[in-house]
Amino acid sequence: MKIVILEPLGISADALAETSAAVTAKGHTLVAYDTRTDDPAEMIERAKDAEILVIANQPLRQNVLEHCKALRFLSVAFTGVDHVDVAYCKEHGIAVSNAAGYSTNAVAELAFGLAISVLRNIPACDSVCRKEGTKAGLVGTELYGKTFGVVGTGAIGTKVAKIAQAFGCNVIAYSRSKRSEIEALGIPYLPLEDVLRQSDIVSLHVPLNAQTQHLIGAEQIACMKSNAILINTARGGVVDSDALAKALQEKKIAGAGIDVFEMEPPVPADHPLLHTPRTVVTPHVAFASDEALYARAQIVFANILAWEDGKQQNIIC
Repeated sequence: MKIVILEPLGISADALAETSAAVTAKGHTLVAYDTRTDDPAEMIERAKDAEILVIANQPLRQNVLEHCKALRFLSVAFTGVDHVDVAYCKEHGIAVSNAAGYSTNAVAELAFGLAISVLRNIPACDSVCRKEGTKAGLVGTELYGKTFGVVGTGAIGTKVAKIAQAFGCNVIAYSRSKRSEIEALGIPYLPLEDVLRQSDIVSLHVPLNAQTQHLIGAEQIACMKSNAILINTARGGVVDSDALAKALQEKKIAGAGIDVFEMEPPVPADHPLLHTPRTVVTPHVAFASDEALYARAQIVFANILAWEDGKQQNIIC
């Protein structure tokens, strides 16, 4: 079968050869593109003959998929699949698997990197130190002893909850479905509004779908403490950026750590969250550690082998 990797997976050529060895050993043809294109015509040209297609966070919609007449399996090198036309795949019998779990540690760690950066004013401290300044006006607050609200308790949210407890936080959670592992940690599930009202730090770990689009909007932000901070390493669309920017400008909340936006980077220079106080931003990098990128390549090819053996795993459809 012809396998096409439509965009780079963020690993070296040697690592790609290593992780794909079991697939190529079965005689499959592997074509891996080392550049990404957003041009539909170019995407079609690359993908049109593929029987198996691999993407990361490259948007893949009907306008491209309808030209992929041979396509039977899509292995998504990502946890979320909101960038894929899953409905089209279901309708046309294209099986889809994701790379669940590859970035759990990476995302959880960055969530705390953002939280501590905001709480301790690390970017501002770095800037003033380089200008021969002092800590004046930059004394921050500790994570220890704070109430830490986790919104969404899948694998990443659960990891974040455990780390928050290790930091000495009082952890509370909201999720549409409860997880026994969370309850075993003594972490109570509360309604979203209660989590927002009680938390000093709110960290978002939900997928983007019809139910979570602007889950955190003006009404929800109004529930938060004036000294609270919001961390988003989930999906940009989960938060109403304009409402959050307004709250930050008016000091209705104390700060934010943002890794995800409504669009993939580069983020427009006039985006409201690039011009708000005590806001630390990163260019959708939470998932991207060396270890995580290697792990997801392993999962991508394991998904292909499992599907080929009639034992599809990490099933989306």
